[in-house]
Amino acid sequence: MKEKLIYNTTGTCSKQIIIEIEDDIISNIEFIGGCQGNLQGISVLARGMKIVEVIEKLKGIRCGAKATSCPDQLASGLMKYLEEKTQIEKV
Repeated sequence: MKEKLIYNTTGTCSKQIIIEIEDDIISNIEFIGGCQGNLQGISVLARGMKIVEVIEKLKGIRCGAKATSCPDQLASGLMKYLEEKTQIEKV
């Protein structure tokens, strides 16, 4: 089943990330705002990867002196998605 996640970022130039997921695999990512060349590269590299793999690779990446980055925010959005999915499955 294909799902769409819309994640509002904090602490980055990008304001929002739209992620399409099918069977726990990333099928598309679109960043709204931010450094488009770099973010398009991240989107292409993450396409076809399992959610947990993307989280493992991107979680904790910082942008300069900021406490986060666009890749870290992508990982945060995916972690939130997995947490919510787990809560729904428990019900």
